[in-house]
Amino acid sequence: MLNLISLLIGLAAICPLLFALIPFLGWANWLLLPLPITGLIIGSLSRSNAGRNLNLIVLLVAIVRLWLGHGFF
Repeated sequence: MLNLISLLIGLAAICPLLFALIPFLGWANWLLLPLPITGLIIGSLSRSNAGRNLNLIVLLVAIVRLWLGHGFF
């Protein structure tokens, strides 16, 4: 059950992530970060790794985007 919740959180985080990949909208990643972090914690509590891995990928893409845009762009 925790894995399913984590997967749903990860899928809900992908849509704003795609929006935040547009140039000059990198600030939206700051609003996005708590969502995959929450999904990562919930996914870590489950037996399966699918939800945890999805949230980890979303989180890493958001962090790399922030790093490339110097935290704002």
